[in-house]
Amino acid sequence: MNTKLLLLSALGLSGWTGQASQPVNFILINLDDVGYGDFSFNGAYGYTTHHIDKMAAEGMRFTHFLAAQPISGASRAGLLTGCYPNRIGFSGAPGPGSDYGIHPDEMTLGELLKQKNYATAIYGKWHLGDTHPFMPLQNGFDEYYGLPYSNDMWPFHPQQGEIFNFPDLPTYEGNDIIGYNTDQSCFTTDYTLRTVEFIKKNKKKPFFIYLAHSMPHVPLAVSDKFKGKSEQGLFGDVMMELDWSVGEILKALRENGLEENTLVILTSDNGPWANYGNHAGSAGGLREAKATTFDGGNRIPCIMYWKGRITAGSTCNKLASHIDLFPTFAELSGATLPERKIDGVSLVPLLKGDKTANPRESFVYYFNKNDLEAVTDGNYKLVFPHRYVTYGAYAPGNDGMPGKLTNVDITKCELYDLRRDPGERYDILSQHPEVAVKLMKIADQMREELGDNLTRKKGSEQRPPGLTKDFQ
Repeated sequence: MNTKLLLLSALGLSGWTGQASQPVNFILINLDDVGYGDFSFNGAYGYTTHHIDKMAAEGMRFTHFLAAQPISGASRAGLLTGCYPNRIGFSGAPGPGSDYGIHPDEMTLGELLKQKNYATAIYGKWHLGDTHPFMPLQNGFDEYYGLPYSNDMWPFHPQQGEIFNFPDLPTYEGNDIIGYNTDQSCFTTDYTLRTVEFIKKNKKKPFFIYLAHSMPHVPLAVSDKFKGKSEQGLFGDVMMELDWSVGEILKALRENGLEENTLVILTSDNGPWANYGNHAGSAGGLREAKATTFDGGNRIPCIMYWKGRITAGSTCNKLASHIDLFPTFAELSGATLPERKIDGVSLVPLLKGDKTANPRESFVYYFNKNDLEAVTDGNYKLVFPHRYVTYGAYAPGNDGMPGKLTNVDITKCELYDLRRDPGERYDILSQHPEVAVKLMKIADQMREELGDNLTRKKGSEQRPPGLTKDFQ
């Protein structure tokens, strides 16, 4: 074996635990409302995401990666704590002046890595409550710049005065509000430049950056350097700028000699907001979209890149989720998991390329306050009776205006073979009742722990969220 191969082999062995001579850095890029089909390597057209495509070609693509829930706030709560959001009492998308947020007793990714003296930063959207104790600097982050919740929660919402009555939208620097109703065309660039600067100033110590882009959640906005550049209108322009952002971050790692000890993850909080039409993304043929527990809402793109550790051009078809990043970061950094129970499992065996590993054997699709709407083992998915919002009854909206939605009731259990029918179109319950029985057992076990409002089952292991009234 030549010297280079020996070195790569040694790096591959030493880089997988917190005992490595050089600590692992983490950059977690979380896009907002990007669907399974929104990168050019996965079928998008009218624009090219060549930096993201290159990241996928040199890293690992996950094809069955699920959001913790198909809605922004709950999704992010799961991502940052390693828990099903309903385990920690978190649901929905808390808006301005919310009466709840992340409980101070829950450990976030920032607090996990603080055990190992990581420098930590979040640039972008928080959405775990906007009361002071719920904000980033009180929950493990050294730096914060961005929005406390979604960028449409402002006075210029197209349904302001009809459905909503939002106050001015604050932009935060740390714990301070530095402006209101900021021109959103600056955010993608601002978040990116701050990320690059944080990399440079912390290149000699371990760091964790949570880059939570505000886009392409509506209202869409793009800088002048990408305006009109795509063949897909404003949405395509926004995606091109997000692709530029990824390229700038990877370039910064190369220029600072950090590629070989930095794990970079790119994903989304949930699927596309389909009723916004040409201002929304694509679920890539999956059923429905954001705010539904069909896979158009939960299954999201995910790429993991780590030069010299993750095999270039690899694909992982195993079941994985947002909630698995927390224990993965813990194992790689050598940090200690919280004493409180979490739901995530470490994905390190998959990143190592272990084809026999299957760390996540099931996933339960909770939504709303505490509704268990489906369960999967990665191959089959059992859907329980529930009401959901469909995007297919009316034409979608256009140019920033939302389309009409309608409710649909599922009145009996349905079973889908996700290998042959990823679009969840053909109910095969009558053909495979034994599979439904197996999945029902998994669901019943989780109902014992976390409850289920749909079956009026109370769980024994739920924890409360932080309540705003307790901190006033």
